Amino acid sequence: MEFSDLKLPYGTTLQLQVTNSSGQPERFTSRLIGALPGRSLIFSVPRAAGKTARFRAGQKLAVRIMVANGIGLFAAVVEAQTSEPYPLLHVSYPEAVTFKGIRGATRVAVDLKVAVTNQDDLSNAKTHGNLADISISGARLELREAVVNVGDTLTLAADVLIAGLTKQLTATAVVRSRIERSTKEHAQGLPAVYGVEFTERDQDALLVLYAYVFARMVEEQMPRELH
Repeated sequence: MEFSDLKLPYGTTLQLQVTNSSGQPERFTSRLIGALPGRSLIFSVPRAAGKTARFRAGQKLAVRIMVANGIGLFAAVVEAQTSEPYPLLHVSYPEAVTFKGIRGATRVAVDLKVAVTNQDDLSNAKTHGNLADISISGARLELREAVVNVGDTLTLAADVLIAGLTKQLTATAVVRSRIERSTKEHAQGLPAVYGVEFTERDQDALLVLYAYVFARMVEEQMPRELH
């Protein structure tokens, strides 16, 4: 798709990825300041460790953008970095944008440790498990003990990392199915695997859930390295 098809308002948050001198990816948060269609884009200059980040002419960037219904990803090349009157980053106009739509059922692989409480157990049985994948509507829950049944209501709690910040994710979910184990789950000695559907209604809890899932989706779309 074309960059103009995204219809981004100025001020839209972007994530820039570069490859540093040691060959490792570095990511920065920036904003779209302006555009000259077919010629160039203008971004705010990110700050890192309290200092203005430095980019060199000809440096390759991978740029990703979260929009309401998906993720846009494109490659760009730094044309210039200016400091007057404001720090600005001028980059090449993208030839095309790769877009991936996000639906409620779109899942992303994770390896997230969770504390599980069975609300339908008289003693509120507690155990620990792992989420192998997650979407904004549900997840794949792996347990070492079959302590839940299809139809049970669970509370899942985990510490998650969102934009460098650790947040407490707590969500109510209903067990919808018992899933046949994968080869990996057999090897890990995980006898009980379930499909759960999130039924959380608290707006603050949902905000953390959505932010975590979307952040992981965006991260999955970012290239591991630039060529």
